[in-house]
Amino acid sequence: MSTAMEKAAILVEALPYIKKFYGKTVVIKYGGHAMLSRELKEAVLTDVVLMKYVGMHPVIVHGGGPDITGMLKRVGIQSNFVNGLRVTDADTMEIVEMVLVGKINKEIVARINRIGGRAVGLSGKDACLFEAVKKCPRVQTSGGEMTADLGYVGEVSRVNPGIVTTIIAEGYIPVIAPVAVGEEGEGYNINADTAAGRLAAALGADKLIILTDVVGILGDRNDPASLISVLRAAEVPALIDRGIIEGGMIPKVECCLDALSSGVKTTHILDGRIPHSILLELFTDQGIGTMVEN
Repeated sequence: MSTAMEKAAILVEALPYIKKFYGKTVVIKYGGHAMLSRELKEAVLTDVVLMKYVGMHPVIVHGGGPDITGMLKRVGIQSNFVNGLRVTDADTMEIVEMVLVGKINKEIVARINRIGGRAVGLSGKDACLFEAVKKCPRVQTSGGEMTADLGYVGEVSRVNPGIVTTIIAEGYIPVIAPVAVGEEGEGYNINADTAAGRLAAALGADKLIILTDVVGILGDRNDPASLISVLRAAEVPALIDRGIIEGGMIPKVECCLDALSSGVKTTHILDGRIPHSILLELFTDQGIGTMVEN
């Protein structure tokens, strides 16, 4: 009886959140360890299907870096990185597109459909969802600062969300690979975090959720109990200056700030290694991870 009552209590706790988020769009950046473990894949995508059935509109933008690296190794192409960005020549771009669009995207769609949802796979090329220009970052070398040529690495210049809103209106879950289209129809490899943030803004999403391989933002990196549950956008610069937000977390937080400044109401950085982390954040009083808000 106690177990049944506990389950009932969980449902009652979730009710106000289900009411609050009914009809709202939530963009989920799906990446990290949650894409590698069979158990976590099932948990994340079950969460997404449940969100759809309780009246929310989840949209997935996925990564796939490890799969790309693995395929490049199989075909004998070495991966090179500049400031964390993969140098992407024509041969590499062909593999990137093949893995992201033809393999990972379709695997996610198939898994969602098997669980009981209805998913449609897209890339940023479809209906020119993501338009991009070539990214030319400045990098520091022994000879001084110079512009790096990363090949087909793009920066999102425009988002055309019409195809996504159409798919949502028809009751489907959009699953989007982060490949963009250039002016001449060429493909560009784009950052999945950035793509998710820009899409959330274009859709007028209520929430942006970024799944990572860390518990969230910690006040003390050596103390998991120092998790910062709620972070105001105005507090971010000081935390970066103090080194509390550092390394790979900086672009994720900046992505959240960009989304907030474009009208997204709240953003969340969650530990994708925790099964059902999305449901725990959305539908429980305590939540997990770090919520970044204005």
